[in-house]
Amino acid sequence: MRIGIPKETKAQEHRVALTPAGAARLAGAGHEVLVERGAGNAIGYGNRDYLEAGATVVADPAAVYRADLVFKVKEPQAAELPLLRHGQTLFCYLHLAAAPELARALIDRGVSAIAFETVEDGAGHTPLLAPMSRVAGRMAVQVGMQALEMKNGGRGVLLAGVEGVAPGRVVIVGGGEVGANAAHIAVGIGAEVILLDRNPARLQALRERYRERIETVLSDAAAIDHHVRRADLVVGAVYLHGRRAPRLISRELVRRMPRGSAIVDVAIDQGGIAETSRVTRHDRPFFVEEGVVHYGVANMPGAVARTSTLALEAATLPYLLRLAEHGTGAAFTADPGFAAGLNIAAGRVCHSGLAADLGLVATDWREGTNTRLF
Repeated sequence: MRIGIPKETKAQEHRVALTPAGAARLAGAGHEVLVERGAGNAIGYGNRDYLEAGATVVADPAAVYRADLVFKVKEPQAAELPLLRHGQTLFCYLHLAAAPELARALIDRGVSAIAFETVEDGAGHTPLLAPMSRVAGRMAVQVGMQALEMKNGGRGVLLAGVEGVAPGRVVIVGGGEVGANAAHIAVGIGAEVILLDRNPARLQALRERYRERIETVLSDAAAIDHHVRRADLVVGAVYLHGRRAPRLISRELVRRMPRGSAIVDVAIDQGGIAETSRVTRHDRPFFVEEGVVHYGVANMPGAVARTSTLALEAATLPYLLRLAEHGTGAAFTADPGFAAGLNIAAGRVCHSGLAADLGLVATDWREGTNTRLF
């Protein structure tokens, strides 16, 4: 199979979907790997590294997009959409529920789009989302500390505190991978940590993991209201499988937070949990709304691109190898959790959550396939 690895074009996105070691695995299995020139330069993987691994390095992005399967990190940007074609497969992070225009463009182009974030394992977890959720969760407290600095509009609170001065209060909304990893860092620096989630069993597990160094709260509107308006830092860590993030923090509630407090909305790539959140970039990550500093970078792990690339490839490469070896039909039939990653099949929406958010009816990916998936 011919597999294309484009250079990421999203602003300040320095990850690459495939390292030279990954390219060698694919080439060794007999697949043709096309890598866009400079795709891995930012994190120390040069063109020669890919050539020595058995890949072909091409200068023209259009050549990469002539591949049967395009494998990348982030969703296609506007300039990349015309390069996609009917019958082609795209495998990357997509977050289409929060990007309806992109979803409709992929539908119109007849692309089959597999989203890292909706692939499931046998337990219903999201193994291709998990590594970046861990990175983003750990980064959330780090960037939250920066947001609280006076130079960024923050209230000047040191989350760790010092002798004789109480630590700052971190409120984490959501107890999944992002929330658990944010709690890990917040506990480690000595902050006061309150974590809210709707699952009592998950709360109990987290309480036991952190030896009661966090307060766990069953999440509902009243609990969110009570704790958010007393927080120094709020971490938005809610993920609904393939759906737009729920708006759990209203503008009015933000208005009642302490002036100069901060919201790090990790759910921003699914639309964000705060009504006041909006997407920002790594070069201008913060903005102040209703007196509260917001962070809304949608590709947080791109800031630590080498670590993120290695963690992501470890999770995604086995799936890519299965696709390349067996094609989507056989791979999805053998693994329904993998099939859950298929958001769009040859221009038809087949993920029920995405279809609901787009106001469409989902179809089974196996139906009406005069157009064959590879």
